[in-house]
Amino acid sequence: MRLSPDEVAAIKTAAAEAFGETAVVRLFGSRVHDDLRGGDIDLLVEVNDIDDELRQRTTFESRFWAMTEPRKVDVLVAVRGRPPGPFERIAYRDGIVL
Repeated sequence: MRLSPDEVAAIKTAAAEAFGETAVVRLFGSRVHDDLRGGDIDLLVEVNDIDDELRQRTTFESRFWAMTEPRKVDVLVAVRGRPPGPFERIAYRDGIVL
């Protein structure tokens, strides 16, 4: 996994602040593979419910960037109990829980 311990901690903290303490974050995409270079940070945040996704995503990004260097982050939000979409299935299959 190509994230530093500080980046993982920042992601988890930002997710809890933006989406609640029960949020589970999975890293997927190129950053899962140690042998690749570059790439944005692809995350799936699994939540019980979501009330204002745009606000919560914005809160997540601003909290994360306050703790780390700003970089491209793609965030998918999956609500527990709803059928996963195509990218969510990939994240569940290939992702690493942070």
